[in-house]
Amino acid sequence: QVQLVESGGGLVEPGGSLKLSCVASGGSFSMYVMGWYRQAPGKQRELLARELSGGKINYVDDANGRFTITRNNAKNTVYFQMNNLKSDDKAVYYCDAVERCSTVPPRWGQGTQVTIPT
Repeated sequence: QVQLVESGGGLVEPGGSLKLSCVASGGSFSMYVMGWYRQAPGKQRELLARELSGGKINYVDDANGRFTITRNNAKNTVYFQMNNLKSDDKAVYYCDAVERCSTVPPRWGQGTQVTIPT
């Protein structure tokens, strides 16, 4: 089964940008649709954006216009560009992989911390 490793988190000032990466291994990357989530302290993990089987991408309201998913199948990598970051965006960010046409539960990475000072 595919394994995921996120990277690219760090400390960024309000209004700044970060680009997260999620590298997949151990599976056929093109067979998966990818998503990005985050979990802030004391809160549940929440969806930010998800690829759909038809090639479209669904963004939740808070991510729409600020965050962008892209992928590079040759590098088995999905990216998450985050712009105009706010203090409320402080969280651990996770990618997940859902196998197309399958009922197998999604696979998760270990997460990468994003910190924005107030």
